[in-house]
Amino acid sequence: MHVQEWLDSVPAAAVYAVVALVIGLESLGIPLPGEIILVSAALMSSQHTGVNPVVLGACATAGAVIGDSIGYAIGRKGGRPLLAWLGKKFPRHFSAGHVATAERSFEKWGMWAVFFGRFVALLRIFAGPLAGVLHMPYWKFLIANVLGGICWAGGTTAVIYYVGIVAEDWLKRFSYVGLGVAVLIGLGSMLILKRKANKAQPEQREAEAEPVNAGE
Repeated sequence: MHVQEWLDSVPAAAVYAVVALVIGLESLGIPLPGEIILVSAALMSSQHTGVNPVVLGACATAGAVIGDSIGYAIGRKGGRPLLAWLGKKFPRHFSAGHVATAERSFEKWGMWAVFFGRFVALLRIFAGPLAGVLHMPYWKFLIANVLGGICWAGGTTAVIYYVGIVAEDWLKRFSYVGLGVAVLIGLGSMLILKRKANKAQPEQREAEAEPVNAGE
């Protein structure tokens, strides 16, 4: 909610820049909430805030591809010592267990680990640097990186945008339906009460007349 409120307070151009920057830094290997930022911005774009979903998706894709490529270059140059250093700085994300899990994924799936890693929070941070450390051929990495970036960033933006549009339309319809139901419930309650009141009036008259008849 704080992310959404903050994004609401800045111009559309700043939203594009923030989304590209955060996703780029996350892809580079810095643990940041890229997915949360993207989802929040995509939801904004469905609420007529001036944020264009196509431009947003393009910025998110560019951030993902560029960030991953920089991460690859850093990982290739830094090697294993880089992973050890990251493990000390970010033990929660770059622990030995997490690194081992990511390595097994790369050994088993190769370039597909880069592609599908885009959709997994842990591998999204690891993909670029680890591909460089393991000396994956750059052309393979680039293909998987670009395709994964387009599918993840563009796909997430599109899905959240259309979900937001449908939800807004549904809520508008629901408001009218809710109003109609409330009116019907009110009318029904009033008729029931009126019927009970009319039924109670003769019974009350009879109850009042009984003492008089007994006295006679």
